[in-house]
Amino acid sequence: MSVRAPGGRRSVDRPATASDGPPAEASSTVTLWLSDGWIVTRRNLTKLKRSPDMLVFAVLQPIMFVLLFSQIYGGSIQVAGSDYTQYLMAGIFAQTVIFGSTFSGSAMAQDLKDGIIDRFRTLPMSSSAVLIGRTNSDLVLNTLSVVIMMGTGFLVGWRVTTDAGSALAGIVLLLLFSYAFSWVMALLGMSVRSPEVINNATFIILFPLTFISNAFVQPQTLPGPLETFANWNPVSALVQAVRELFGNTGSVPVPDAWPMQNALPTVLVGVVVLLVVFVPLCIRKFASISSR
Repeated sequence: MSVRAPGGRRSVDRPATASDGPPAEASSTVTLWLSDGWIVTRRNLTKLKRSPDMLVFAVLQPIMFVLLFSQIYGGSIQVAGSDYTQYLMAGIFAQTVIFGSTFSGSAMAQDLKDGIIDRFRTLPMSSSAVLIGRTNSDLVLNTLSVVIMMGTGFLVGWRVTTDAGSALAGIVLLLLFSYAFSWVMALLGMSVRSPEVINNATFIILFPLTFISNAFVQPQTLPGPLETFANWNPVSALVQAVRELFGNTGSVPVPDAWPMQNALPTVLVGVVVLLVVFVPLCIRKFASISSR
């Protein structure tokens, strides 16, 4: 292309460079967006490190659940075709990562109350980076919880009976589901009036999802309507898929419901649906809050 020099003279032609076109701008935008997301993620992790009480309770909760159900209730609950500890652990994993995703909701509600979101609005940064940083930090915390639960499970007799690849796939599946569910909780956190409300709201949602499922008992032992709910509950599909990947199914019969017979694809489709639906809803909700 031709460049006109000062004084009206034409300079020597030069080829177009990446800085002249949209690709460089697009690349720069993506880079800045990733950088903003990482900065907010680091901010949330630093805040977590400076609040050791929150970290301690997040670590103690999975240990408590493993010991409570395996050592106290384990002798009273019988599962035909499997040792209860082997049957239980996938349910404990699923319940813990789902409850861990609630940090996104409570943290967003607290940041709104404290005015942190107003401070972010004054910075030259992507608004979605706040949400990315929030959900990413919860993913790190859930990863820590899963590692601790697996260690505790080994101490009480739980074992992975499949190969390392399948076990890793089970861990990744748990974290993928928890990450997608974090966006649901983030939207809820931006929709309530105070951080105190979200604790009650999340329990109302999560207790039926986790307890009316195959996490702790076989669905066929539940009354008719509850059995149907448990068989079509997405948490049940997650638990069943993780049991299969860890090799903890034993000879326990699998219900005839389609999600139970196709647990892994059900979970993967569910993760995609949650992200496709709730990521845009969260970004839109955040934008509406920021514009007030």
